Amino acid sequence: MMENGDAARCNPILDKAEDFAVRIVNLARHLQQKFHEHELSNQVKRSGTSIGANVIEAHSGSSKKDFLAKTYIAFKECNETCYWLRVIHRTKYIDDSQYDSIYSDAEELSKMLNAIIKTTKNNLESDKTNS
Repeated sequence: MMENGDAARCNPILDKAEDFAVRIVNLARHLQQKFHEHELSNQVKRSGTSIGANVIEAHSGSSKKDFLAKTYIAFKECNETCYWLRVIHRTKYIDDSQYDSIYSDAEELSKMLNAIIKTTKNNLESDKTNS
């Protein structure tokens, strides 16, 4: 039997979300240490680490609807993180190459979450039709 930690190591979305959270925490630390910027760093850290937390909750969900709801929250948190990354970049706290790298990871996560949401919705509709 797999523990939640073991499942996370076997699931691409869980791995990607956790790796992204680590990058976000490091970005927040950089903003605080180098620029003494606490508001933006706290905002991006909250939303960026929430993605993985919600993905983990989704995988522990009690039903497909619960899974869908938690995954949708993760998707919304990912969109919010993209917003904060754009603001941090436009205010010159990170350069183009730093932004391009972390933003592309956020976009990839967003696409993965969106695909999971679409598939889950289709499966729920299919379950209704077959019932």
